[in-house]
Amino acid sequence: MKEGATLSLPKGWEVKKFEDCLEKVVYTNKIQRKDFLTDGKFPIISQEQDYINGYWDNSDDLFTIKKPIIIFGDHTQVLKFVDFDFVLGADGVKILQPINCIDSRFFYFYLQNINLGSLGYARHYRILKEIEIHYPKSLAEQQRIVSILDKAFAAIDNAKANAERNLKNARELFEGYLQGVFEQRGEGWEEKTLGEVIDNIMTGPFGSMLHKSDYVETGIPVVNPQNLVNGQIIPLQKTMVNKTTFNRLEKYALKIGDIVIARRGEMGRCAVVKGNNVGWLCGTGSFVIRVNKKKADSEFLNIVLSSEEVKRELERASIGATMSNLNQSILSELLLKVPPMNQQQLIVSQLDTLSAQTKKLETIYRHKIADLEEMRKAILQKAFSGELKTT
Repeated sequence: MKEGATLSLPKGWEVKKFEDCLEKVVYTNKIQRKDFLTDGKFPIISQEQDYINGYWDNSDDLFTIKKPIIIFGDHTQVLKFVDFDFVLGADGVKILQPINCIDSRFFYFYLQNINLGSLGYARHYRILKEIEIHYPKSLAEQQRIVSILDKAFAAIDNAKANAERNLKNARELFEGYLQGVFEQRGEGWEEKTLGEVIDNIMTGPFGSMLHKSDYVETGIPVVNPQNLVNGQIIPLQKTMVNKTTFNRLEKYALKIGDIVIARRGEMGRCAVVKGNNVGWLCGTGSFVIRVNKKKADSEFLNIVLSSEEVKRELERASIGATMSNLNQSILSELLLKVPPMNQQQLIVSQLDTLSAQTKKLETIYRHKIADLEEMRKAILQKAFSGELKTT
């Protein structure tokens, strides 16, 4: 709470400015990241999410814990409760050690209830200094609140872990079924190259054919890798072209049933061109695969190209030291297991049904995870307004 704000506290609670709640900690022995050891006697604390990022052996640099402290990452806003001896990394970590009349864990939970907002690099501690801390004068009451929060958050963390595990299982269910389809292939399946079941692979315009200056905010969408999201083609503002540019590059226009696949970055990022995508342009970072409709179903090929097995194969075969890059030859020579057309269409239908069920489950679990986070916030708000009951 900022200084000067109207304050209504329960009986027996007190208010102090943030910095008046802290011991004056002077600690200058900080270790540069380049000097971190991969193993050693003492953990090095940094402000990253995985806040132990190295080790150190020299006890002269050790911060000895007399009372648990809180670590605050000024740039990352990461808060960590630390109750063990450590060495500090030189990356903007603040040590917050509360005074004796404030329980360390109570203080830790209180800071979790502060909304710092996105205020830019290295400004968060400055905002913390502006707040006031209100707390029960009784350490026993502080510890009662901490005990309730520990139990409540352990239950929330357990429920969240279960939801995240179920979310992961839902995703793996689809991939597992897909893998089973190709492992237990039946009569009539053949091994063919991609080039044998398509009419053409065309690389999108590049070099002097399409410049950044050709892009406009509204117009005809250009399909680059960033437009390929979860098997769909998503138009993005500022990556469109006007009619004049389109007419110049019309041979790169997409047709229904084409597959657009990224030629750089994440392998296997692809989507089938639907009716609403017809007439859009293939972009610089993509290929258009024009499928032979007598030999392969576009939806089936798209499922195969986006499968984990094919992604790994494309990653292995792709070129480029810093970023994976495909070329037409790699794609054309890619070996695929292809069933007869009627089986391709049956597999697509079955996978569509399973995909819809999987997405429904994913939505349920994502909502549950979000609800649990909201519950955590609500409990914290009650705790520090004096409304937290034993139950």
